[in-house]
This record gives sequence, structure tokens and C-alpha cells, in this order.
Amino acid sequence: MHIPFNKPFLSGKETLYIQQAVESGKISGDGAFTKKCHTFFESTFHFKKVLLTTSCTDALEMAAILINIKEGDEVIMPSFTFVSTANAFVLRGAKIIFADSRKDHPGIDEFAIEKLITPKTKAIVVVHYAGVACDMDIIMDLAKKHNLFVIEDAAQAIDSYYKNKPLGSIAHLSAFSFHETKNIISGEGGMLVINDEQFLERAEIIREKGTNRSKFFRGEVDKYNWVDVGSSYLPSDIIAAFLFAQLENIQKIQDKRKAIWNCYFENLSELKDKIQLPFIPDFATNNAHMFYLVCKNIEQRDALIAHLKSHDIHSVFHYLSLHKSPFYADKNDDKNLPYSDYYTDGLVRLPFFYELEIEQVKAISKAVLSFFNA
Repeated sequence: MHIPFNKPFLSGKETLYIQQAVESGKISGDGAFTKKCHTFFESTFHFKKVLLTTSCTDALEMAAILINIKEGDEVIMPSFTFVSTANAFVLRGAKIIFADSRKDHPGIDEFAIEKLITPKTKAIVVVHYAGVACDMDIIMDLAKKHNLFVIEDAAQAIDSYYKNKPLGSIAHLSAFSFHETKNIISGEGGMLVINDEQFLERAEIIREKGTNRSKFFRGEVDKYNWVDVGSSYLPSDIIAAFLFAQLENIQKIQDKRKAIWNCYFENLSELKDKIQLPFIPDFATNNAHMFYLVCKNIEQRDALIAHLKSHDIHSVFHYLSLHKSPFYADKNDDKNLPYSDYYTDGLVRLPFFYELEIEQVKAISKAVLSFFNA
């Protein structure tokens, strides 16, 4: 039986809510289901203000505009991340300063950041890889000391915490993803979280093509005008309808995903002396976004992926270090980031989705063990 890497999950009412959205007569942005999603996030996770977007990429682009990134500004971020983390700031003219990952986890090495700060540094972007928190106290203290903005790329981090604070609630701005590979999905989709009051009004304007249209719809102005830069970052209310059905089932989804993660970890724990297993620091929680292994080198990784494929199991590697990408290689100043490269070459993601059965998890684990014990 073929086991795919990912399979989107319908929790029950997605199509019903989409039908309700269509029948309401308003399926463009900021309809009834968008408002329900906003209320859910603000009340459940105590985010100051949230705005649904068409993707996490869009949320990151909005963040770059909000902090006024300009040509020549420097932004520090991990090299081991998705291209959107960097692209959002490159589009505004920023120079990306890449930091290495931690030895024990693919997230940014918090202690590598300060030496990268220069008078041109404008922001630090952290990525909560696999939904596991970076050490945010260290990062926020650095930002305060050097007068920098912090943005959380929380694409994978829904319902995960740092010292009892929800990820996405700590930095000045945060971005989430609801792509079909995430815990909570809407196909494509994202969200900007605004935690710093100075950005509240302007975020709404940027999201509405640089107009004060939202104020107009609330009756706060008698006509709306072009007042700032912006773009069309609103998702259709059809996307929000799908998302809201998922949010109503977030606890059920998370409980099942954690059961899958724990089953993988228990079954594969005997490999801890042979390869690297996922690590959850004391200050972080595990939202069961993914389960990964880190092989010793690219040859071992490729052989493991091929071995699993021969058992009809689809596993994948993950990010390629951005500092070595064709686009950025000539801008990189010959930087050596050994741990970023280590995860690029060695990391394997195992199948992970809501409908994955525990017996399938055990079968995948058995196939992995047969590879390493051969």
C-alpha cells in the first residue's frame, strides 16, 4: 500500500461553510468567515490583531513593508529556511545576512546573531522550524539592545509555545501558513499577526492595496482613498470558510498529530546513537508539525529515501541552504555555515498527515529501522 508524504484532511464542515459563504452573496475578502477566523485567533492565542492573507509569503511581504525595509538595509535570518523568508525582504531592497542553525536543531543559532549585527541591520527574522520555538528571550533582548525589529516566521508553528507564550505572539510581527502541508490548512493561505500597536492601522491599509477601504466599510470615513503603498493581500472568504472548519477542530487535529509524532519517536528512539532525532528544548513545546531524521551525510540520506521508496513510502528532504543558492551565491561573502549545510544534506521528513494510521507509522518506522540495522 502506497503511503504518500502528505494528504490534505477535511475535518467535516469545510464544504458546508464554503456553500454558506457562496450563498451569503459575498465571497471576496473580509467576509463573515474571515471575521470568524480573526476572532478565533485573537481570542484563542491572545494575538493583538490578526489579518488573514493569501499566503505566509504575503504576510512576510507585509511585514517588510511595515518596518520600512529600504535599499541597503540588512536583515538577519537563518540560511536553512524556505525562500519566502528571504524573498519578502529582498523585494524591498534588503541585503540578507544569513546565520547558521543550531547544532541540536535546524532553527537559528541564537548565539550566532549578535556578531552579524551592523549599523545597517534593521531586523532579525526567526524561523520556528518544525513548530519548535527559537529562544525568543535571547532574540528579543538583542533586538532591544540594538533597536531592531523582530519578525517570527511561524509558518509551521500554529499551537506551539515558548515558555507558555504562543509562538507568533512574541515578536513585533509574525507570519503563519495554512498551506496544505501544515497542521491547519486552507489549501493556500496565511496570516499576519500584529503585536506592536504602531503597526495596527497601517497593516490594514497595506493589505487593502494601500487604501483606507476597511475604515470606509466600518463607516469611519465617507470615502476611501489611496493613502500608502500596498497590494492585494486579502484571501477570498471561500478560503476563510475552509479554514474556519479546520479551526473548529484544532484540538482533535492536534491530538492525532501528536499521537503520530510520539509513535514515530518511540519506535525510532533506538537510532539516537546512529543519527539525529528531533530535539525539543526545555523552553519549547512540540506542535507535531513534522517528524524528521538527520542522516550523517547526503549519500546516507539519499539511500534512505530510495530504501523507503522501494517500500512504497514517500519521504522527502527539505530546504537547501539559501546562502549557497544560485541567486545568492555571489552575494554571500564566502560565508561558511556548517550546520545549515548539515541539515540541507542530511534531513529527511517522514510521511505526516492527519489520516496516517498508527499501524502505518509503525510500518514506516520498521522500514527506517531495517535500513539502519542492515
